[in-house]
Amino acid sequence: MPDFPLTVWIVIASVLGLIVGSFLNVVILRLPVRLEAFWRREARDILGLEQPDEPLPPGIVREGSHCPQCKHPLAAHDNIPLLGWLMLRGRCRYCKTPISIQYPLIELLTGVLSVVVIWKFGPTTAGLAGLFFTWVLVAASGIDFRTQLLPDQLTLPLLWAGLLLSLTHLFVQPSASILAAAIGYLSLWSVYWLFKLLTGKEGMGFGDFKLLAALGAWMGPMSLLPVVLLSSLIGALVGGALIALRKHGREVPMPFGPFLAAAGWVWFVAGDQLAHAYMSFTGLR
Repeated sequence: MPDFPLTVWIVIASVLGLIVGSFLNVVILRLPVRLEAFWRREARDILGLEQPDEPLPPGIVREGSHCPQCKHPLAAHDNIPLLGWLMLRGRCRYCKTPISIQYPLIELLTGVLSVVVIWKFGPTTAGLAGLFFTWVLVAASGIDFRTQLLPDQLTLPLLWAGLLLSLTHLFVQPSASILAAAIGYLSLWSVYWLFKLLTGKEGMGFGDFKLLAALGAWMGPMSLLPVVLLSSLIGALVGGALIALRKHGREVPMPFGPFLAAAGWVWFVAGDQLAHAYMSFTGLR
């Protein structure tokens, strides 16, 4: 890569992150709808039912952006990451319908996280891999938050990428990656079935198992316990705050994937520092 100062690479990462964040908004909104349409078609095929004469929902890449309310195509300058939403003051230019704040938040979040990754790893192979890791987690978290679905189309590529990268010894050794993937999946799988046997209810989805397996494949077995504990802590704090503010009922299920992804990302970029701080605080070092 060109020998630019780190500050230049950070600026590049921020701009790239904003652009990718805009694309991730499309993935978050369109992928679940497309999957549900495909599942309905497959179910009708299996049952031998006639397929309805209706088009599939918009694709992720080919179809351009449009207002979900009036369906008017958006101009290029309206699609500028972050700035487009601000210039429109959060409303459609044509029908004045409010535009969800999700759009600028996802773009800003992706930009900030991308900067942190490049600041941590630099413009290296590890940095590029970290960007991929980050972007997939943002997309998966957004979808799970909206639909309580963690698509295999995101969790499995993340898992395989972690396993294949271990062959280069970039983050962990192959044996550690494989072992952590297996332990990550089986640990939550065991908790799921134990909880179901005791209560008759499902406490989490299979996507959570695959996501933890993927995190383990990237970071090794020593990351699993801290990630689970940190995700539980984040989930308890967020859930408690939402219940206290009466924004979320106790009986309403809450997706675990975003908390798992957040904890995994934090440990990915700062696990060594957090472990050192904990050992120093407890007097173990």
